[in-house]
Amino acid sequence: MKIYYKPRLKTFSRELRKKGTLSEVLLWDILKGKKIKGYQFMRQKPIGDYIVDFFCSKLKLVIEIDGISHDGKSEGDRIRQQKLESLGLSMLRFYEWDVKKDIRGVVQVIESWIEEFERNNKTPKNTTP
Repeated sequence: MKIYYKPRLKTFSRELRKKGTLSEVLLWDILKGKKIKGYQFMRQKPIGDYIVDFFCSKLKLVIEIDGISHDGKSEGDRIRQQKLESLGLSMLRFYEWDVKKDIRGVVQVIESWIEEFERNNKTPKNTTP
């Protein structure tokens, strides 16, 4: 599956990788290097009109961390999620403080999603906070 994006987002996504939040850095340390069930994730990946926190193309899975930058933007986040889902992608969302305080729980949710995906060879329901 080829994912298209606006070329101007590529430079911006590189900058975002340099300025990750603590939660993004903590989760990236676990996701990188195919550490979760052998799947490759990318960080700050441009998709369509957006840059998502983490993306696995094989699973068609977007992982987003909602923090201060998302405060007061729930309608925009909802529209963004709908547009990404219209591309055939699934999304897992976690609050920033959950990643900081319970990274193991976050990883368990991701692993459970992957296990369901593998069992059904289809996309399980989205998990949103």
